[in-house]
Amino acid sequence: MASENTGKARRILLKISGEALAGEQGFGIDPKILSEIASVILKVQEHGVQTALVIGGGNIFRGAALQQAGFDRVAGDEMGMLATVMNGLAMREELKRQGGSAVLMSAYGIPSITLQYSASAGRELLRSGSTVICSGGTGSPFFTTDTAAVLRGIELECSEVLKATKVDGVYSADPMKDPAATRFDRLSFAEVLSKQLKVMDLTAFALASEHSLPIRVFSMVKDGAFLKACLGENEGTLVS
Repeated sequence: MASENTGKARRILLKISGEALAGEQGFGIDPKILSEIASVILKVQEHGVQTALVIGGGNIFRGAALQQAGFDRVAGDEMGMLATVMNGLAMREELKRQGGSAVLMSAYGIPSITLQYSASAGRELLRSGSTVICSGGTGSPFFTTDTAAVLRGIELECSEVLKATKVDGVYSADPMKDPAATRFDRLSFAEVLSKQLKVMDLTAFALASEHSLPIRVFSMVKDGAFLKACLGENEGTLVS
């Protein structure tokens, strides 16, 4: 599938929260969800879409409670980044189990498990048809996996960052709390700021805006939405 703007192969970065992998069990990795995500990724690649992936680590470790108890923030963030490596390893193995090609890269050097992250090597792997799973966050504390997703999306020259959430786009208010909230099909970066809408954390959003990297927010649970969003169809909310 060719990009409408560049004529090049469509290349996306998919951001999935660690909590999404846990499913209803709330902790760890639900094998059924892992399998479903891998299946969609492989279907997308059959359409010629090059796919990179960033997965959070909140299903394994969240440092907030420890930090409130006086735990060192840097160490807590490092533990969280290592949790993303565990999720990335699970996704890599599931993609391979289903017959795909996947490479796990990490901002941390763990030679026996991952490749050291390199933007140029990542781009080459994407061109070859492999799924590139970027783990270890940005490699530095104080940054979220949203920021890591946007950063890797820029470095890997992706056409879009797709953020999978529990709701089917960006709303004027929290649709879980306000039944009158309205969903936006499309927004500009400026509109998101002026309306004070929450799409990503401010650092991630500012980085995407500065580099004109579109962000699409879509539902992980809505039937067919995952595949449509990855294929570039009008699904969820596009911020550009």
